[in-house]
Amino acid sequence: MPGRSPLYKELKRDFDTRKYLITKRLKEFEAVYKQGDQAIFEELCYCIVTAGSSAKMGMRTIDVLRDILITGTLEELQNRAQQHRLRFWRIKPAYIVQTRDFLRQFCNLKLRSLLESFDCKYARRDFFARNPLIKGLGYKEASHFLRNIGFQGYAILDKHILNSLHEMRVITKTSPPSTRKHYLAIEKKLELVAQDLGMDIDHLDLLLWSRKTGEILK
Repeated sequence: MPGRSPLYKELKRDFDTRKYLITKRLKEFEAVYKQGDQAIFEELCYCIVTAGSSAKMGMRTIDVLRDILITGTLEELQNRAQQHRLRFWRIKPAYIVQTRDFLRQFCNLKLRSLLESFDCKYARRDFFARNPLIKGLGYKEASHFLRNIGFQGYAILDKHILNSLHEMRVITKTSPPSTRKHYLAIEKKLELVAQDLGMDIDHLDLLLWSRKTGEILK
């Protein structure tokens, strides 16, 4: 049980000191959704380029590409990325263009309408995580995307969260879940830890991440 770990008391203490900043960040995520379809698509692109990289590198990449995410050709995106010496400058723009073209055909990039069409939060995530025409996202980054636009109740099982759960003796291995079933099983364990600590999974996710990185980013 996580309550047997010394980290359990530390988490409660740290949450008391970081609760304001964590809550503020979550409200900022909600604000992205209100900004509309273009802002949502930008956040989707951020999660595509962050996969296999870091949050800071993802933000830098989006800063470089922001003005051509919607209109740029593959060549334009790749050239811009290469000029700024961005990591994965060939493949990540290709993922963005493939995803953009699919979503333009599927829903005319009306992402709020698309997101609101799902009655089930798991079906909403499955659409982005399992769709072969949406490139560069698995369950972790699909969860990341949805959390970053204000949808609640998704675990972002990156290395920081998995290491934290291992340290708390909640999981026995830190390897990323390779199947949907495995992802959901670990996500459920994180939910139970959050309940034991008296907070929701979104607050706990940012708390654990900030303890490992020293920052409350996105």
